Amino acid sequence: MKHKHETLKNRAEWEAKGYRLPEYDREAMIARTKENPTWLHFGAGNIFKALHGMAAQRLLNEGVLDKGIIAVERRDNGGEKFDDLAVVVTLKADGTVEKNILGALAETCYLYGSEERLAEIFRKPSLQLVTFTITEKGYSLEGDDVKADLAASPGETKSYMGKVAALLLARFQAGAYPIAMVSTDNCSHNGDKLKAAMTAFAEAWGDAGFKAYVEDGGKVSFPWTMIDKITPSPDLSVGAMLEADGLEGFAPVRNARGTVKAPYVNAEESEYLVLEDDFPNGRPALEKAGFFFTDRETVDKVERMKVCTCLNPLHTSLAVYGCLLGYQHIWQEMQDEDLKKLIYTIGYKEGLPVVTDPGIIRPEDFIKTVLTVRFPNPFMPDTPQRIATDTSQKLPIRFGETVKAYLKSDTLDVRSLKLIPLVFSGWLRYLMAVDDEGKPFEPSPDPLLESAQAYLKDCKLGETPDCAKLEPLLRNAFVFGVDLVEVGLADKVCSYFKELTAGVGAVRATLHKYVEE
Repeated sequence: MKHKHETLKNRAEWEAKGYRLPEYDREAMIARTKENPTWLHFGAGNIFKALHGMAAQRLLNEGVLDKGIIAVERRDNGGEKFDDLAVVVTLKADGTVEKNILGALAETCYLYGSEERLAEIFRKPSLQLVTFTITEKGYSLEGDDVKADLAASPGETKSYMGKVAALLLARFQAGAYPIAMVSTDNCSHNGDKLKAAMTAFAEAWGDAGFKAYVEDGGKVSFPWTMIDKITPSPDLSVGAMLEADGLEGFAPVRNARGTVKAPYVNAEESEYLVLEDDFPNGRPALEKAGFFFTDRETVDKVERMKVCTCLNPLHTSLAVYGCLLGYQHIWQEMQDEDLKKLIYTIGYKEGLPVVTDPGIIRPEDFIKTVLTVRFPNPFMPDTPQRIATDTSQKLPIRFGETVKAYLKSDTLDVRSLKLIPLVFSGWLRYLMAVDDEGKPFEPSPDPLLESAQAYLKDCKLGETPDCAKLEPLLRNAFVFGVDLVEVGLADKVCSYFKELTAGVGAVRATLHKYVEE
């Protein structure tokens, strides 16, 4: 079967194989969307298709929406386009699989290659929101390309943020139409990062009117959001299943770097998207698709609940120790009693006491779903190696904020923390790039990997480490969120590290010892 618009007309054949097809007139939807677009999205990757795209599909099916989304990819890298259709496979914890043909994408444009069409879209008064999933790095103002753009004219931009700013300028020049610029990337206060980038370009280009437009919340808003849905790399078994169904060209390809590319998305069932309700040109009724709309303060509370306590720290704990213990999947780790006790204690005992209930999602309900449904899902192919990427950038938020909360508390003693310091020690042990069997492994990419490993260059398995050489790293608040020496946790971290490096099997022995206490 060709995954094309024309072949979808044979609904019976697709449905007989368990596929859910669009239930609306897709041709009419595409025509309406192209003529008067309301929603544009930058970064049309896995999480966008599985979350934003499927939300739009549900509302199109129900008649709540009559227009879809225009997706923007970085550039056209060739390959078959499948008529802007995508396959989204939901891997449920009960073992069932839901296969959807996503038809809500009305058009695909390219940041590098579709400049005129994108400017035309931005000039449309009908455009209500522009959403982003481009990773936190996408908003950076560092790099030679961005610096060159800041010194150049709007028509000469080459950086991602420079091109977005030029498009927003085109909207201003067309009539200063209102718009919501909505980052849905997984980073704290994401709207501020996008606003900072747009403001920097407005200032650099010296257009006072454009700068006032960007800074006028009644014209251009930059809502905060919290997003949560696990969409791991395409799983080879999912590709095999789709090919067995007769879909042509769906075999995933693993490149030399180990990255899997495929024309489908596999994702978990659970999902959350919480948005600050600030849309000066109106918005689709996405609350009917399960999105939460609230105020900025509540978004911040939900984000802190997830990132600092109820999910991300637990993921990082499993990532560090999973790599050391040789695990290949997160769900397998959830069958390990020591690892389960590690994250249950960090979540419930050490983390929840400092969480502020955001009101719209109970922390106890959220963490229970994480620990009993999401992480143990044996059909989700997520790996500790993927989660371990950029760990040095994650520790200060995922654990440092909890440490800070203990320091500020009148009733909690930071020295009572036991397993969060064990994760810090586990990361030091991970940096040695030798697993618990004494076998070398390749650490996941991390911008501070080499510099952090330099502090451990003399550490060897079976030899007592000189913790004095680690002190500069332990004092690095950029890595841990706090100066561990100053707050009184360095000695505990060093003590654990000595035990973790005692020899082969020391990681398991140390982990078991402290989770059992």
